[in-house]
Amino acid sequence: MPEFDINQLLTGIAVGAIPVLLAITLHEVAHGWAARLKGDRTAEMLGRLSLNPLKHIDPIGTVAVPLILWVTGGVLFGWAKPVPVGFNNLQNPKKDMIFVAIAGPGANFVMAVVWMLLFKLVYLFGLQQGLIGSWLISMAEIGLIINVLLAAFNLIPIPPLDGGRVLRGLVSESLGKYLDRIEPFGLIIIVLLLFTGVLWVVIEPLYAFVAGLVRFLVGL
Repeated sequence: MPEFDINQLLTGIAVGAIPVLLAITLHEVAHGWAARLKGDRTAEMLGRLSLNPLKHIDPIGTVAVPLILWVTGGVLFGWAKPVPVGFNNLQNPKKDMIFVAIAGPGANFVMAVVWMLLFKLVYLFGLQQGLIGSWLISMAEIGLIINVLLAAFNLIPIPPLDGGRVLRGLVSESLGKYLDRIEPFGLIIIVLLLFTGVLWVVIEPLYAFVAGLVRFLVGL
């Protein structure tokens, strides 16, 4: 087990808190707003269309698990409190499910682009040597990493991940019912993939593609 370094932890929090909290908050809010646009106001009524990150933090998935993995040198992994969606309230449940599901990763992609624009602007204005400039660059780099990771991870086609929801909306009802039976075990499957190393094998090429696309769009 690597030696615990409190200074490194505090530095990581100072640099990473803003991009991480924005990434998980806007991801969940995007799901809620997409559902609202399609007729479901469950998230709105429960106060989950809020930019307050405390509304979306899961004490175990957002704090405890990532912290333990970071301290022990493991691959960072975690989750936020899912925004509730009443799929039966959607105007066209099967079709709209895809729109609602893709909204979260879509928000992360947009945020990744914004962070890289900030990165580019720091260099364009020659601020990279200063303390604030260095801090902004570090935040922008973490913003890219966390948002692309969240987008790539959530696009894995295993329910209840967003990719699983998209797949559920695309396949026939007979296959969809099979996916419904898998969903209660989805988190267990994901954790097993994580600790066997298979998860990163799946995510890595998707992460590389999305990160490369973001950099290309920004001109980096």
